[in-house]
Amino acid sequence: MGDVLAGFHAVWEFESDSVLIRFERGIRSPKLFQALGDRRVPLEAIAGVTLTQGRRGTVVLRAVPRPGADPLMEAAAGQLKEAVDPYRLVLPADRHSLAEHCADELRSLITEDGTPAERFLVAPPETPLYFKAYDGKASFDGRVVSFRWSWTGASSAKWKAGDQSFPVSALSGVEWSSPEALDGHLRLLRRDATAADAGRQVPPDQDPGAVVFGLGYGPVHESLPFAAAVLAAVRTAGPSAVPAAIPAARRDPADIAERIRHLGELHKAGLVTDEEFSTKKAELLAEL
Repeated sequence: MGDVLAGFHAVWEFESDSVLIRFERGIRSPKLFQALGDRRVPLEAIAGVTLTQGRRGTVVLRAVPRPGADPLMEAAAGQLKEAVDPYRLVLPADRHSLAEHCADELRSLITEDGTPAERFLVAPPETPLYFKAYDGKASFDGRVVSFRWSWTGASSAKWKAGDQSFPVSALSGVEWSSPEALDGHLRLLRRDATAADAGRQVPPDQDPGAVVFGLGYGPVHESLPFAAAVLAAVRTAGPSAVPAAIPAARRDPADIAERIRHLGELHKAGLVTDEEFSTKKAELLAEL
């Protein structure tokens, strides 16, 4: 096609086999767009195109993503607000004719009928990724998801379980609940979970396989790309992969001392038994 459409916060470049979306990085651009940068969307990842009237003298061109084609949209599971939909381009009304031309051209090239894709067709966010949740710090290096609990926010259940590391080959999926919801969180779904476990799923603040969001913690532009990257890695790993060994990392002695101090506070408050305190203290000392 070779056409270019410049809208608010993004520029779409139409190519013969894909649409290259370049998001602006200005202060007025949504933070999610800034985090995504450039995205190439293959035509086979698009199920349709719409062009509608927008607000205040604008028109809106939207590519309808094919189900299962984009890890970001799969992780979002319909929770993204319209203003941060990466498949939505808002343009001044005076570009309606050009937008209509591009929409028609794009429709003529689309061959998919909206059936779910068998694999992700849009590249996931690049790793490493990390963000700060209310009860801990989450990091992902492309192989392993790690949760390191915060002594100011983590529940006693998470402190008892200790910091967590999950190879993607041990996971079956990711559950992302937007931080803009009351129960916002990111939960890792494990392959070894039974049907009974799923039926009695514990709250995210008590689950060592989840981190909890909150005011200023786990914002969309940080936690959603994280969830999408993990989901894509899980799909690539496949169900038959064997979890890789995770090398133990040495910790900062000051950090270990602080964790033992907090463990002692939980013990004095009766939230940790004598046996649990001794066991966990020994585990922490072994990390030095």
